[in-house]
Amino acid sequence: MFNEQRTSPRKVLKARALVSFDGAAPLAARTVDVGGNGLCLTYPQPMPTGGDCALSFEVSLEGKLHTIRTRSKALYCIFSNGEYKIGFQFLSLDLPAMTLLAKYMR
Repeated sequence: MFNEQRTSPRKVLKARALVSFDGAAPLAARTVDVGGNGLCLTYPQPMPTGGDCALSFEVSLEGKLHTIRTRSKALYCIFSNGEYKIGFQFLSLDLPAMTLLAKYMR
């Protein structure tokens, strides 16, 4: 059984994301929701958990698309409704990314 591991409020975010595990080709995924500490995305196949990766995703603010790039860690991967949901914890958000997320979360 999956236990909720989120430590901050989440907001729905339906956007494109790229996940790049070290030494592997980038994987194009879709975001589900985002919070100050991480995000959940969907992908048609399972992703490895426990390892660090480069993660980028888009946030729309004031009519403009902004891309957030950060190192992240995949914490869980569960099969749900015909796809995999993968939860990521942000490891190194820079100040501009934190500011964008804070504005989006309002």
